[in-house]
Amino acid sequence: MEMHALDLRELIVFLVAAGIIVPVAHRLKVSPVLGFLIVGLFIGPYGLAQFTDVLPWLSYAVIADVKNVQALAELGIVFLLFMIGLELSVSRLWSMKRLVFGLGGAQVILTSIVIAAIAMLFDNTLPVSVILGAGFALSSTAIVMEVLSDNRRLGTRVGRTGFSILLCQDIAVLPILFLVTAFTVQKDGSVAEGLALAIGQALIAVAAIFVIGRIVIRPLFRFVGNAARREMFLALVLLVIIGTAMAMQKAGLSMALGAFLAGLMLAETEFSHEIKVDIEPFKGLLLGLFFISIGMSVDLARVVAAPLLLCSAVVGLFLLKGAVLYGLLRLFREPRAASFEISLLLGQGGEFAFVVLALAVAGGLLPTDTAQFMIVVAALTMMATPPVAQLARRLGRIIEAKDVQESESIHDVPEDISGHVIIVGYGRVGQFLGSVLEAQRQFHIGVDIDASLIARFRKDGGSIYFGDASKPDMLRKLGIENAAGLVVTMDAPQAAQHVVSTARRHWPDLMIYARARDVDHATQLIKLGADHVVPETTEASLKLSEMVLTETGVSDNAARHLIDGLRQAEQATVDESRS
Repeated sequence: MEMHALDLRELIVFLVAAGIIVPVAHRLKVSPVLGFLIVGLFIGPYGLAQFTDVLPWLSYAVIADVKNVQALAELGIVFLLFMIGLELSVSRLWSMKRLVFGLGGAQVILTSIVIAAIAMLFDNTLPVSVILGAGFALSSTAIVMEVLSDNRRLGTRVGRTGFSILLCQDIAVLPILFLVTAFTVQKDGSVAEGLALAIGQALIAVAAIFVIGRIVIRPLFRFVGNAARREMFLALVLLVIIGTAMAMQKAGLSMALGAFLAGLMLAETEFSHEIKVDIEPFKGLLLGLFFISIGMSVDLARVVAAPLLLCSAVVGLFLLKGAVLYGLLRLFREPRAASFEISLLLGQGGEFAFVVLALAVAGGLLPTDTAQFMIVVAALTMMATPPVAQLARRLGRIIEAKDVQESESIHDVPEDISGHVIIVGYGRVGQFLGSVLEAQRQFHIGVDIDASLIARFRKDGGSIYFGDASKPDMLRKLGIENAAGLVVTMDAPQAAQHVVSTARRHWPDLMIYARARDVDHATQLIKLGADHVVPETTEASLKLSEMVLTETGVSDNAARHLIDGLRQAEQATVDESRS
């Protein structure tokens, strides 16, 4: 990576963009990633920088040379891969081998073959076609992970499966770099010989990093950690990340791969959580710079000159990669809705495509015009990812709901059911209540609108159904006329109120229990007809208060008496709303 100077003016431009974009995007409910990409488009050499001759004052607000920010932008990917490695461990990586190496490996290989075959139809040579196929088979780890994180989807099935595929793609960077190098130097020998030599060098480099990490780095972290100097600890973390990344680059490999190995090496140490806290701000800022640099690489003149061709290429890449990945996901028995969402989410070109194209041009394998066209295609697909992800999520929900309604019909509830408890909302509270009822052999039925949650419990034999419990017909199908009681545990206050209101209006004698957010919400539920309401925040506060009192010297009986008095006072406030 050639380092370029980032002058103070350009740094200020970036910091202004970073300081304004995130809060504005949050206010407008727009992905911050998309905001950075758009800003890069405007302040870059192909945006407003073209008009500095006419409007000289614009020079203070633009970055005319994208090379000036690319060095720091690449560090954003380095820090991201380090954080990914830090979240894993060798044992956890091995436990995910089916998705990482099975599904992810199949996706990289098959997508590379299909894209390479299409490239050959456009009269590209075999080496060029293979390079294009391999480069565009990979997706953007930086953008996809940020989109999943912004939408709080990392812990979902989509997040875990998508992360596994991206992880395999990051690992695949290594052999792809070998392949490009082998094609570049094939005039001095066969491709196979060049590839074997590169792999041998890589294995030696990886082994050296892990050995040095075990012998030197881990003990050094313990020594510095015991010194209790935060700035020394942070300096050591930065040294390990950048030093490992640079060492891998010197070995002819990817800086990002080196950072990933460094994170993997430190994942099982006692300092992993402290490292995450210290590095997160650096990762966020540098990733923002990376997204801006991607936006800066889009040549608007080229887009205007061939809009149909570029749009076709962008849409075609999403559809092609999506179709291949969807088929593989279904082959690996992933649900239809999750498969559809992941396929669109990973349909873009990745940041590694820029590296591959640059190496291919430098090695004389790829014409500059072709490379520039493919760079614009990759950048446009990355810019399209945030809105495509939102569309994929909406369509995934529709498919998910349809699948659950078709496969887990509400009609299989026994017609003669009676004496059961209906739990509306099968989240953490509903699940806990369900387990308590099961332990006492009390039959219960759950109802929720989260299709993936329902599918998981139905797979294990649970009596939980998809449906909107605010509709009387749905409650009738659940046998509410003969139910022992209705328990409303939904997170959404308005939704809980609708269910309580509907149930009380149609079944006046039904016992209704409800979970409330606070005393005000409990008062509303009581007014709508709930018989018993437990304010969640109030009860948690009382329990915590009792614990603190007993631990600070108050006797158990005194603390319990005081808290019971407060509980009764709160309950009296709620009960007053009945009158």
